[in-house]
Amino acid sequence: MKIKELTHYLEQLAPLSYQESYDNSGLIVGNPNDEIHRALISLDCTESVVDEAIAEGCDIIISHHPIIFKGLKRFTGQNYVERTVIKAIKNGIALYAIHTNLDNVLGGVNSKIADKLQLDAISILSPKKHILKKLAVFVPRTHVEEVREALFSSGAGRIGEYDQASFNTAGYGTFRPLEKANPHIGSRGEQERVEETKIEVVYPAHIERQVLVAMLAAHPYEEVAYDILNLENTVHHVGSGAIGNLQEPLLAEDFLRFLKDSLKLSIIRHTNLPRKPISRVAVCGGAGGFLLQDAIRSGADVFITSDYKYHEFFDAEDKIVIADVGHYESEQFTQELLMELIQKKFANFAVLLTETETNPIKYFI
Repeated sequence: MKIKELTHYLEQLAPLSYQESYDNSGLIVGNPNDEIHRALISLDCTESVVDEAIAEGCDIIISHHPIIFKGLKRFTGQNYVERTVIKAIKNGIALYAIHTNLDNVLGGVNSKIADKLQLDAISILSPKKHILKKLAVFVPRTHVEEVREALFSSGAGRIGEYDQASFNTAGYGTFRPLEKANPHIGSRGEQERVEETKIEVVYPAHIERQVLVAMLAAHPYEEVAYDILNLENTVHHVGSGAIGNLQEPLLAEDFLRFLKDSLKLSIIRHTNLPRKPISRVAVCGGAGGFLLQDAIRSGADVFITSDYKYHEFFDAEDKIVIADVGHYESEQFTQELLMELIQKKFANFAVLLTETETNPIKYFI
């Protein structure tokens, strides 16, 4: 298949618009129209991973972390980023990253960690706002069904587990076609009064173009009257971190043993352990310290994340246990998640998990 078929599917699951402002998810190297036959999945994209892709005959590497985070002015091979990109280009290997956009969806990176811990009632820890928009369009009664169906088919009108949601208000519109107009209804120079319906639908901002294209194609008017509103509504399936409940409460030390086994950890750095059992668990793959207060407000007994600095551990204030499991360790199962998602959609497409160890941090135990 073509690269764009695979990336379109991944970006339906984790839209690029959901990534954080500092991120660089998406196609980094390659032409969307290039044919691909075999993919290698890794957490990081390094020279060694590119070497593995060459040896395995893979023509695309799908990594969680982007090899390029910010603009490069030269490709002279002076550092591992430049050398990795040069090697990929020379060998015709596309590079694709799916990073914080996969972090920020229910069913993504953090949900995978929660699954490994067998948590129940998993939800987003810190849901995002400013994801939704609302379209209101005025349609003559004769074309209401046609325009409404076009909106639904484009992806508008979905709210949670419901689709084809709209609000419709009857009224009438007035207009007067001017000299150069080519009116579908009415005559030039004469005011026209038409029975119309105002259709209102909600849609995620990243599909706005396809919604407008569908609406305008179905609408009979030469000049279409419509409004677009940015909504403050919280979207509960998009956001940072995840939270859920253990199937059975565990004493704190027993929980740490369970955590170590479940995530295949060598070491856990943690704050003071409480006497009460651990029941509610918050997680964030990678550096999640910014979510500590959300975890506390959500009633979590423990917050599992990584990259905590010495003084930041004090912020727990015995209100919660901070468990720093390591950056690579917290996200290692993202590779498994990506393989599952791709194989579910493209059963006949070859997907390999990297055998290259990319964790730059080693432990002497």
